[in-house]
Amino acid sequence: MQPNQDLITAIYAAFNRREIEAVLAAMHPDVDWPNAMEGGRLCGHSQVRDYWKRQWGMMDPRVEPIRVEVDKTGPTIVDVHQIVRDLSGNVLLDQMVQHVYFIKDGLIERMDIRPFAGTAPRET
Repeated sequence: MQPNQDLITAIYAAFNRREIEAVLAAMHPDVDWPNAMEGGRLCGHSQVRDYWKRQWGMMDPRVEPIRVEVDKTGPTIVDVHQIVRDLSGNVLLDQMVQHVYFIKDGLIERMDIRPFAGTAPRET
């Protein structure tokens, strides 16, 4: 179970550093990915890469995994603190969401986004 948790931690860190190729390397070549900004789904590295480039040209999203629940027989569920700023640094969105990953043979095959159902962590 630890490899999935390590993978998740690494991809969030790489995403926040804008290291597209490092994140894509952790994905199946035909990854099925949500297009949260425009709706629909993306398929494959090229579409995900183009999507993130468009997204980062319009806003500055940061995602921090708060809790990772790994089930060796099912998806990996990640509670995520998401902060989205405009390019001037103004906060547009500050929320908790869940990312649901389907991982096979060490590669992400699919990711879904769903509303967060738990209690958000308190700032200290």
